[in-house]
Amino acid sequence: MWKNNIAKISLPTPFPVGDVNVYIIKGDTLTLIDTGLQTEQGKEALEQGLEDIGLSINDIEQIVLTHHHPDHAGGLGLFSENVPVYGHPNNQRFLHMTDEFMDEHEQFYLDFALKLGVPSEYKRMIAQIRRSAQFISQRMLRSALLEGDSIPGHSEWKVIETPGHAQSHISLYREKDGVMIGGDHLLEKISPNPLMEPPLQKGSERPKPLLQYNASLKKWLDIPISLLYTGHGNEVFDVPGLIKKQMGRQHGRAMSVKKMLEEKPSTGFEICRQLFPKVYQKELGLTLSETVGQLDYLANLGEIETRDNSGTIIYSVRQ
Repeated sequence: MWKNNIAKISLPTPFPVGDVNVYIIKGDTLTLIDTGLQTEQGKEALEQGLEDIGLSINDIEQIVLTHHHPDHAGGLGLFSENVPVYGHPNNQRFLHMTDEFMDEHEQFYLDFALKLGVPSEYKRMIAQIRRSAQFISQRMLRSALLEGDSIPGHSEWKVIETPGHAQSHISLYREKDGVMIGGDHLLEKISPNPLMEPPLQKGSERPKPLLQYNASLKKWLDIPISLLYTGHGNEVFDVPGLIKKQMGRQHGRAMSVKKMLEEKPSTGFEICRQLFPKVYQKELGLTLSETVGQLDYLANLGEIETRDNSGTIIYSVRQ
């Protein structure tokens, strides 16, 4: 169903987050925002959703990605190579994975696991880039979209860089009516996990995604958003209210981590086990990302300090 030249289609995923939302926008060029996964169920749902609004896959003239995660970019292979793909340049290394990149990616996580004190029997669960590669189609961006750019064929839609959940994350804003297509930056009922990624340049300082995420949320507070179309779940109408609620919850989680460290200086892995006792073994990469985010946040506030213990970082409350 079209509303103000936007149509939303929800597609199934096998992930705990559930369905992913993709969007069609009318303009000089018929544009698909995100693709869903390249699964048979995803393809059928996309074809049906397009048929319901009088379109087919062959009618899509270009694709814009909010970020590179498989549930948003995995379906690129459903489309002809002649359909141009646009997105932030940080997408490219994940959209066209080389063996060299996957080796570097795995080594980054293994090295970081050592710093976090992850026991050796768990390390194989962290570096899973090759497993996620099965969900990604090997494609190249036609060109990059950066802060302030317009979507080709849609001069009213402007790009806002919103790193945090992913280093490649962008949002799309239409100023005339305050509509935002936000990807996974802010969701109605789920707190997006700012995920650890290797630095863009090998050997440089790693990104601190939770700090980036909070800065991107604050950036949105300066933008009059009347309606937010999200990557998962329902639309959001009170964006400032949800941002403040989200940041308050996140601060509360960080203070819980501080209390843990007041009781005992700990490694990142030890904190992860305390925060996520029931799921850390099953979702170690995600739970470590969340844990490191809270530790980065506390360190940025000056609440905690670190010391090196034979290559493992010990976190403690600043005295």
